[in-house]
Amino acid sequence: MHQRTAEPTEDHAAIQRVLEQAVDHGGLPGILAEVREGDHRWFGTAGVADTRTRRKRSPHDRFRIGSISKTFVATVVLQLAAERRLGLDDTVERWLPRLVQGGTSVTVRMLLGHTSGIFNYTDDQAALNSLEAHRPESLVRIAMAHPPTFAPGSGWAYSNTNYVLAGLLVERATGRALAEEIAERIARPLGLTGTCLPHGSDPTIHGPHSRHYTKLFRTDPGAPVHDATELDPAMFWAAGGMISTAGDLNRFLAALLGGRILPPDQQHAMFTTVPTRDWIADSAYGLGVSSVRLPCGETLWGMGGALFGSWSYAYGTRDGGRMLTANVNGDWCDGGWSDPIGVFTDLLQEAFRR
Repeated sequence: MHQRTAEPTEDHAAIQRVLEQAVDHGGLPGILAEVREGDHRWFGTAGVADTRTRRKRSPHDRFRIGSISKTFVATVVLQLAAERRLGLDDTVERWLPRLVQGGTSVTVRMLLGHTSGIFNYTDDQAALNSLEAHRPESLVRIAMAHPPTFAPGSGWAYSNTNYVLAGLLVERATGRALAEEIAERIARPLGLTGTCLPHGSDPTIHGPHSRHYTKLFRTDPGAPVHDATELDPAMFWAAGGMISTAGDLNRFLAALLGGRILPPDQQHAMFTTVPTRDWIADSAYGLGVSSVRLPCGETLWGMGGALFGSWSYAYGTRDGGRMLTANVNGDWCDGGWSDPIGVFTDLLQEAFRR
């Protein structure tokens, strides 16, 4: 799809100021943002992609998108539901027998909506770090060593285990690798040339990319910075292992929000939300997507994702007509922002202020 570069506007100037403040006052290594409206796009950046070479970030830079991977996985599951190859109210036990304790009470819909009550395996870092190989079934077993957070369907709690199970379910229903289903159903048709789910434990971001820097969740300004660009994606897989670009994410979400990927019934299911708890402020969650209400009153739709050294936000209007995707290649923030979500909120405020 041909895209034209938008002429800079007052909105874009305000967005650029937030980008520069995130680096100058927030202490981030680098940040980028792309605004898409129809076939026009504007790209802005501040800071660097590589602190050693001082190379600037570019529109072509690939980065790890963390939990925005969940939106891709949920889309595949909903497409399979539209094809009647599975049902959203099928139990997990039907598709993955004897893998989940209480799987006869957990449905596919509960997995996608985080209402299953299944423990989040990434909350047991000791067990995760002790694994010799991060196979999906091993990640699920970590979760099964813990009691449920609540009875299935009776609450909401974000759990990466839900999406590891959803990925396994896709592979069981199709007989093919999740990575290939995402590529064939979403990436190739939409021309997302910078988007993939890495195979196995390949730690490399292939193609142009920014370095990813982390303080390993230490909050003191003097905490050492580590380069986390090379990372085993298998420990996150369907829950957060994908790589993409700002342009690809805007194109994907514009098509998804605009109703060009899912039939109406599955689109309605995806965007039927429940309130969240202990997550992003003023948010609700559907099936692999979330809504966020900004301080200005605007409600946007999309998803955020965080991984060591890479935090991303991709949100837009409900019809997909206007989108913003932003990424920071560091996972901390100083100087008044509590974390990169504060930066993203400011960017969305400027981009969608009417």
